Amino acid sequence: MRYYVLDRGDELSIKLAEQFHKLAAERNLELDAESPEIVISIGGDGTMLHAFHTFIDQIPNLAFVGVHTGHLGFYADWKAEELPALIDHMCGTTDLAPHQPRIVRYPLLELEIHKKSGSTSHIALNEFTLKGVDGTVVIQMDINDVTFEMFRGDGLCISTPSGSTAYNKSLGGAMVHPSIEALQIAEIASINNRVFRTMGSPLMLPKHHHCDIFSRKDQRLLLTVDHNNIPVDDLISVRCQVSDKKISFARYRPFPFWNRVREAFLI
Repeated sequence: MRYYVLDRGDELSIKLAEQFHKLAAERNLELDAESPEIVISIGGDGTMLHAFHTFIDQIPNLAFVGVHTGHLGFYADWKAEELPALIDHMCGTTDLAPHQPRIVRYPLLELEIHKKSGSTSHIALNEFTLKGVDGTVVIQMDINDVTFEMFRGDGLCISTPSGSTAYNKSLGGAMVHPSIEALQIAEIASINNRVFRTMGSPLMLPKHHHCDIFSRKDQRLLLTVDHNNIPVDDLISVRCQVSDKKISFARYRPFPFWNRVREAFLI
């Protein structure tokens, strides 16, 4: 099996990465930075986002495994002290697991950003956000090519189901099971009065729908795709839809989504 390890860079995560490499060498696992079958993320959810974007061009051909060393590891199945057990599962030398893991696939967000200076495409694992740099943003939102609303406020957050527990949750959005192929639109501090109106609540769009966001004044904006920032001062529009691509996670033991939610927010 070909593998690669990406760690968070702190002392504990680096130490665990070194331990993993040692254990892997003893079991004849092959370190491959170019075309791994399994990518091990050691750190927190931010490390997993980094790993995802590092290998984004290869996501149809590999799966991710998370080892948790941070405060909140929503994408992590394994704890720091469980590396030997993880290696045993990967090598199929435990009676508690089959030789092959169960592969679960989560939907992703596809973005087409159109600017006066050119267009780019992006994929997000967690969310896309649009915010104003100098103050209130004015943007028109269309759903399926029909004008839905004119938004005024701090911005918008468009999240995947797996990202619904992140920034989206802090905005009052719903937590969505990642088996549901949809995107969620949540407002960031919208202006609602007798002059200006927005929906004022999160919206869910299914896979076969899309939304377009149009800039409706000269404004400096900050776009984010997961942890990556994109300053823009010439935005024309952004199209958001559920991607045809999915991220794959290797599950060597059960860890249901709602157990993750409970452990992250209630225990």
